[in-house]
Amino acid sequence: MPLEKDSRAAERHRRPATEEEARALASSLRLRILRLCLDRALTNKEIAARLETNPATTLHHVRKLVATGFLAPQEERRGARGAREVPYLATGKSWTLDVHGSGVSGGGAAMIEAFLDEVRLVDTDLAPFARLGLRLSEPELDELRDRLDEILNDFRARELDPAGRPYSIFVALYPDVSRE
Repeated sequence: MPLEKDSRAAERHRRPATEEEARALASSLRLRILRLCLDRALTNKEIAARLETNPATTLHHVRKLVATGFLAPQEERRGARGAREVPYLATGKSWTLDVHGSGVSGGGAAMIEAFLDEVRLVDTDLAPFARLGLRLSEPELDELRDRLDEILNDFRARELDPAGRPYSIFVALYPDVSRE
């Protein structure tokens, strides 16, 4: 059994993000673009419409995500008026990176902002929330992190059900300085 646990821990290891990758992920708008393009390729115009942003601003962010490998351009197509359109699909690369320790600040704040922007769009009575205060030793904290990683990675590795409904999960494990 110890070998199995060690191999699972190795699977969950994320490589450190480069400074450029961390900067790309330090924007709540870019994180929202990645979420929109997670399982459906969208054009810059479609992304801008969904985010209610200027297409030129959106294109700047899309180009940054393409340049850093977080979005992949798909096969070009013609729009309604014959204009050239390029749809983009998220690569899933962000899940494989550890942005902590990259020297770039703002990634955590961007993630919280993106979460808040997305959760404001739903009826919060339909989204179960839970808060829990704990006191943990270092080994217990490591165990909790490992178990959270395990379940998230398990679901991340599953094949997407095309008929399934899209859901997102936001997990925050932080020192509760208010109780110290």
